[in-house]
Amino acid sequence: MSVSLSREEVILASNSASRRAMLEQAGVAFRSIPADIDERAIEEELGASDPAEVAQVLAAAKAAPVSIDHPEQWVLGSDSLVEVDGQRFDKPQSREQAAEHLRFFSGKVMTLHSAASLARGGKIDRMTSDFARLAVRELSEDFISSYLDAEWPAVAGCVGVFRIEAAGVQLFESIRGDQFTVLGMPLLGVLDALRERGVLLA
Repeated sequence: MSVSLSREEVILASNSASRRAMLEQAGVAFRSIPADIDERAIEEELGASDPAEVAQVLAAAKAAPVSIDHPEQWVLGSDSLVEVDGQRFDKPQSREQAAEHLRFFSGKVMTLHSAASLARGGKIDRMTSDFARLAVRELSEDFISSYLDAEWPAVAGCVGVFRIEAAGVQLFESIRGDQFTVLGMPLLGVLDALRERGVLLA
């Protein structure tokens, strides 16, 4: 059982296993209430906006509506997206699309943008974001097929088609950036914001 370093419980507006694990391991008391939003529709509205901005907007779009329903609690929304060669990539919708993404990523540098938002009473109170750069090695067709045999459908919910804590680490030849950002949330910024608001012990 993890040790709580919290003064109060926060709400995570997500069911992401990696984000839940990060909060649990950091000693943050929380419960998950996934936000009911259409992420793809929001992205379409934003068009060719900067990827970092898109991640921030999506993080806020998750936190704000949940905080309206639970106005007395801090609500944490988070989102990540991948950019390669100027193109944004979302979670793959099928195994075939996952393979297409991996072929495109092969031999290129992936920029992973991650953002988090804290909301209370329907209003965004704090935003934090970060990015990491991951150099994808040259991926053979045999590797892509075997990799998806092992990791699909677990990576269906992962931008970049990888879980860095699992076989996804084999996609890369180098990684520059914070490990928590790579996992899908700028955790150090989140913890700092929660301490400032008295949610965590200082």
